[in-house]
Order: sequence, then C-alpha cells, then structure tokens
Amino acid sequence: MTPDLMEAGARTMAAHQSLAKGGLAGEEAYFGQGVALYVDGITVSFDGFRALNNLSLTIDVGELRCIIGPNGAGKTTMMDCITGKTRPDSGKVYFGSNIDLLRLTEPQIAQIGVGRKFQKPTVYEQLSVFENLELALRADRRVRASLFSRLSGEQLDRIAEVLLLIHLKDDAQRTAGLLSHGQKQWLEIGMLLMQDPKLLLLDEPVAGMTDEETERTAELFLSLEGKHSLVVVEHDMKFVDQLTEGCKKVTVLHEGSVLAEGLLADVQANEKVVEVYLGR
Repeated sequence: MTPDLMEAGARTMAAHQSLAKGGLAGEEAYFGQGVALYVDGITVSFDGFRALNNLSLTIDVGELRCIIGPNGAGKTTMMDCITGKTRPDSGKVYFGSNIDLLRLTEPQIAQIGVGRKFQKPTVYEQLSVFENLELALRADRRVRASLFSRLSGEQLDRIAEVLLLIHLKDDAQRTAGLLSHGQKQWLEIGMLLMQDPKLLLLDEPVAGMTDEETERTAELFLSLEGKHSLVVVEHDMKFVDQLTEGCKKVTVLHEGSVLAEGLLADVQANEKVVEVYLGR
C-alpha cells in the first residue's frame, strides 16, 4: 500500500470513526431493559413537506428488524436522524437507555457503536480486500501509526474471521475495484464489522445482487443476529421473508409514520399495507 493511499484512507476513515477531541471518551451505552434503539415522536420537515411525522420505533438488543414501505415513506430520513446527518424538528432518539444521539455529531455516533451502510457500496477500490479491512480496524489509524505499525496476532485473526464471514476469504489479496457489485457490498459490511458496532443500519443491502449473492447475504445477516442489532431497509420481499422467518417483527412506514408492525404474514394481509405498498 503506497503512503498516499494510506494517507487518503486514514483521512476518510478518521472522518467517520474518530470522536472530536474532548468528546465522549469512555462513555458507553447502557442497554437497559433490552433496548438498543429508542425513537420517540420524531418529526422532520423539508420546506413544508413532512418527511417524518411523529415517528416512534423501538429496536431490542440483538434484534434483526426489517423496515419496508414505498419510496418517500421516510426510511432514509429516519436513518439520517439516527446517525446525526439530519436534525429532527422534534422528538427523541436514544442509543441504549442513556445516550441521546441528538446531542452528538456523525463521527461521535459512529464511534460509540452505530454503523451505517448506504445503498451504494463505498470501498477503497485501489486497495486490496485485506487492506480495506485493515483500514477499518478500530485502532490508531493515523498515517504515521499506519505506516510504521504491524498488525497484532489478534487483529490478524479478526480480519481472517471477517473475511470468512463475508465470503471473501479467497479474495483477500484481490483489488477491491475488481470485485462484483455484491462482493463490494459484502466488503463494506465487513468494514463496518471491523469497527464492532452494536447497531447496524443497512439500506437496501441486496440491491443489484444476483439471487445467489442475495441468499448468501441473508445467511450473513442471520449469523449476525443476536451479536448485533440490525435494522434492514429493503424492498426485496423475498429477501425480507428469508430474514424474518419465524416470529420476527416487520415495520411498515408510510408518509413518515408507522403504518403497520408485526409478523410479515400479518403485515402482508393488512389492507392498508396492500393498498399503499404491496399492491393487489
């Protein structure tokens, strides 16, 4: 890896991972009563349009929750509020039971354990798969430290573990730009996992994937359930069905509010959901 690429990578990772000086050093979320994320009465307006309208939502520790709904339902704006990109007009957003996310910046929210994956994968295409995961480690990734330090055995083991988990063990030395679209999605998820987030927000993670890649992604997410809390925004109902088999909740958003919530079969039978989203 060349010094200029290391420097560019370190700058970008720092923007997403590092706390501002004097920030929340040592502060951790308390997941009281099994709550990982608590959203209460969030309202967001853009030029008179209400993107979110008194939205309330609770995600339990270790839960895998799918969020569905038509375009414009407020799914992305909800994630923006959770991650600090958008400040709501009113309402509350708590991580665990004691950290008010509305008081924090985007880098601070990432540092305390909230990871977000956007629809379009963002990886360092000039670097290898291994180097992408190396940069994502929760460690001192400043340029000097990156250039003159070696990975510990524990860190190497962690990278190997994630490579296996994201189905890229045999592609570790491959340049990331040569990966398929689905493989780039897995790599970005792996980079998030290197930071050991407590909560993962995943926006349409299987968009553009082949059927085989979609199935493998479902297996990956199900393997993360319990170790992490996952919020998956998705339109692919077959994929949602794979993730929610059993007694898992699905939440349907419409016009910035929760339209329905419950088992997928119950949601699919809801007349209002069929009318505004699933079609007849």
